[in-house]
Amino acid sequence: MSNCFILLAAGKGKRFKSKIPKQFLNYKNKPLYMHSLEKALESNLFKKVIIVSNLNLKIKNKIVSIIKGGKERYLSSKKALEYIKNKKIKIKTVFIHDAARPNFSINLLKRLLKYSKKNKAVVPYINSTNSVKYKKNSKIINLDRNNVFFTQTPQCFNFTSLYNLTLNNKNTITDEASLFLDNNKKVKFIKGEESNIKITTKLDYSNLKKETLYGIGFDIHKLILNKKLYLGGINIPFHSGLEGHSDGDVILHSIIDSLLGALRKKDIGIHFPSTKKEIEGIRSTVMLKKVLKMLNENNFSVNNIDINLICEKPKVNFYRNKIINSLSYLLSLDKSKINLKGKTVEKLGIIGKEKAIACEVISSIVR
Repeated sequence: MSNCFILLAAGKGKRFKSKIPKQFLNYKNKPLYMHSLEKALESNLFKKVIIVSNLNLKIKNKIVSIIKGGKERYLSSKKALEYIKNKKIKIKTVFIHDAARPNFSINLLKRLLKYSKKNKAVVPYINSTNSVKYKKNSKIINLDRNNVFFTQTPQCFNFTSLYNLTLNNKNTITDEASLFLDNNKKVKFIKGEESNIKITTKLDYSNLKKETLYGIGFDIHKLILNKKLYLGGINIPFHSGLEGHSDGDVILHSIIDSLLGALRKKDIGIHFPSTKKEIEGIRSTVMLKKVLKMLNENNFSVNNIDINLICEKPKVNFYRNKIINSLSYLLSLDKSKINLKGKTVEKLGIIGKEKAIACEVISSIVR
């Protein structure tokens, strides 16, 4: 595997007109550039990933390097190629991608790599759905829109070929495909993806589809002696734990049920039935991972969760921050999107007698 993914995230976004560069704005609960980075890493196609940025980023991954960008896009790309050359990293194929395109698929990466075996430049494109005109001098000319290519990134190149062309280039270019075309080099164009839009203006950003759905979850378990108490994925020091087929974590069970509800995928008992011996004693964190995978497969992410933990003891105030930190990690969700409230029942019923703990959760998910 001798491929490198270069993520260009150093632009100022002049047309976007924002104090925060667009590639660092929040999209689906994470910075825009992070979507591209995560797909590159998840694909397992790359020996090296290089992020070109003028902000101080910290990414804990041994194959990721962060370098300072140039004043223009093509200069940032050149710096990344020079970094590979200077560090003597053995790279055969390099992918160049704009951080402002968060919605490309891993399948597109695989198709680009496939065609790169017989081509030194592979570029995705889509056709125009509009009538296209071209002004030449004072004359307006109709163009056949089937012959008009809107090119996208990521674009895939033979490293040596691209490096040599970049080294000799003195002109401003808008993408690396231009280098090959301007030097009469062959470019293999393949069909891109309609969803792989580039966010250029604030209108582009606001037009990103954001379908929000809601779900409610509830769970209650008896407390029993000589069992560990798990709440929100962590072990809470207590004299009793929660009875159940799993670890009895009422917070995670309620979150799971609320997410399944938002997805319209029935309930936790359907997906993790207590009649199955093979899941007896299963940690609720494992169950949550499976539901989050289901969420991702349906193109949704968690937007926020609101939790009522209903018990006399343990007191929520003592463990609120630890539980929220745990949930933030498990859900890949910013802590500001998680609210945890402690509720008592004024000594009433089984909960009031400290023989049970209950929880209810309302969650929202966004496409």
